[in-house]
Amino acid sequence: MREFTIGGNDAGQRLDRWLSKTLPLLPAPLAQKYIRIKRVKLNGKGAKRDTRLQKGDLLQLYINDEFFDRPTPENAFLSVFKPQLDIVYEDENLLLLNKRPGMVVHPDENERVNTLLTHIQAYLYQKKEWSPYWENSFAPALCNRIDRNTGGIVIAAKNAETLRIMNQKIRDREIEKSYLCVALGSLNPPEGKLENFLVKDEAKKQVSVHNRPVEGGRTAVTLYRTLARKNGLSLMECRLITGRTHQIRAQFAAAGHPLLGDGKYGRERDNKRLGRTGGQALYSYKLSFPFTTDAGCLNDLKGRTWTIRNVDFVEEYFPGVTVD
Repeated sequence: MREFTIGGNDAGQRLDRWLSKTLPLLPAPLAQKYIRIKRVKLNGKGAKRDTRLQKGDLLQLYINDEFFDRPTPENAFLSVFKPQLDIVYEDENLLLLNKRPGMVVHPDENERVNTLLTHIQAYLYQKKEWSPYWENSFAPALCNRIDRNTGGIVIAAKNAETLRIMNQKIRDREIEKSYLCVALGSLNPPEGKLENFLVKDEAKKQVSVHNRPVEGGRTAVTLYRTLARKNGLSLMECRLITGRTHQIRAQFAAAGHPLLGDGKYGRERDNKRLGRTGGQALYSYKLSFPFTTDAGCLNDLKGRTWTIRNVDFVEEYFPGVTVD
C-alpha cells in the first residue's frame, strides 16, 4: 500500500484522472476496477471515480508496485489491459502468432506500446508465466520478424533455450517460411528462382537489388511459383531460402513485377487503380519445421506445418482460389 496526500496543485481533479496521471502504466480499465473494488481509498473509504479531490485528502493505493514505475520501453506491457493476439499454436516453450498487417513487431521511435512483442509480454505476464521482476528473468523474444504492413506467422520464444534453438534452426535453414503475394503482371517463367544481392540503406530504410556481388551486398534467394492469374495480377507463392530485409518486395520490383499495394517499391498509380494503398499484398502464410538435426525441447515440432488459409487479398483479388 502506498499513501499520497493531495496538495494544492492536484486539488479539484477527478479521482480517476489523478490516478491516470500518477500511475501512467496502469491501464484505464484496471484503474476503474481498482476504484470500484475499493483498492483505492480516499480518507480511509471507497470513493467514486468522479469524486473531486480536495487539498489535504489522503489517498491509499492498494496496487501492485510495478505500476508505480516510470514508463520505459521495458515495462510498456503493463499498460496493455487486454492483449490482442491471434494465437495459432502455443506450448510451454513458444507461441506461433498470426500478426495482422499494420502492427509493428518491436517497439520503435513511432510506437512504444501497441507492438506485437509488447502484447506477447502482457499476455504471458497476465498468465503468470513470465515477469521481468523475477530473478534472472528471461524476456520473451521474437525469433523472426515481419514488416509492419506484412501479415503472417511469427515465432515467439518463451525461454532462452527455445530462442537459442530456433535461432540456430533459422541459421541452418531447417525452418521453411512460405509467403503469398500478389504481383503486377505475369512472371516468366511462371515458376523459378530469384537470386541476386541486396544492399540495405539504413537511412532510407530501403534496399537496392544488384545482379552481381557488390560492397555490402548480401545474397538473397527466393523460390517462387504462380498459383493463379487474373486481371493483370498474379497470385504467387514464395519460399525464402535467405531472409533479408524486404527481400520479396525488392526482388519482385527489380524483376519488373512489384507487389500490389507496395508503397516503397511498387507503383502508386497501379495501387490506386486497383484499390490497394494500405500496404503490400504479402503474407507469411505457412511455417514448417522439417528439422534434420536434434531440436532439444522442440523435437515435438519436427515435421509439423501451420498454415493461415484466410488471407484478405487472396479473397479480394482471387475469389474461389484456395491455398494449402
